Amino acid sequence: MDTHINRLIEIIHQKLLPGLQIESVDPHDPVEVRYLPEEWRLLGKGNYAIVVYHPDYPNQVVKIYAPGRPGFEEEVEVYRRLGSHEAFSECLYARENFLVLKRLYGTTLYDCIHLGVRIPIKVIRDIDRALDYASRCGLHPHDIHGRNVMMHEGKGFVVDISDFLHEDTCSKWNNLKKAYYWFYRPFLSPLKLRIPYFVLDLVRKSYRRCALILNKL
Repeated sequence: MDTHINRLIEIIHQKLLPGLQIESVDPHDPVEVRYLPEEWRLLGKGNYAIVVYHPDYPNQVVKIYAPGRPGFEEEVEVYRRLGSHEAFSECLYARENFLVLKRLYGTTLYDCIHLGVRIPIKVIRDIDRALDYASRCGLHPHDIHGRNVMMHEGKGFVVDISDFLHEDTCSKWNNLKKAYYWFYRPFLSPLKLRIPYFVLDLVRKSYRRCALILNKL
């Protein structure tokens, strides 16, 4: 491990972890950040963890799991199996419920729809190829939705791989692709409409409720 990463790890232990206050109130909603120490910037929030970075280390991010939430060990194993691939991040360090990862730049597809930014078909195909690669590594692409994939300079990337050891069937990506080909591409994309977040959140929550009902049938 080079001195650059070693110094970042020291700063994490000295200036980030002692004061950080995060809580996962509901496993179906993003983690709540009660306090983030100065200089650190919040990059994203998932249902179990947050992602932050330090301005002096812009090409690395720190993913920290909320207290009581599982998944840390599994995510480390997923990154071990993936190795190096252009559509995925890489794990540079992992210990004590946090990971230091290579930063992926871009805009999530969720935010693209909110901003009215067109999503090229190549992005969808790049993500498809990345998920096929993960499958060949013995993994099971899981929980792939609009907030977990993104695009940058016309290329597609997979941001969150924390559930790739789950072997149960997950149809989120296939459902997202159907929505892309059947509705977004022919109707929404040409209009470049900006969709408010409250509308997107309503769709997200409605989809989750429908999925829960269908799983019980």
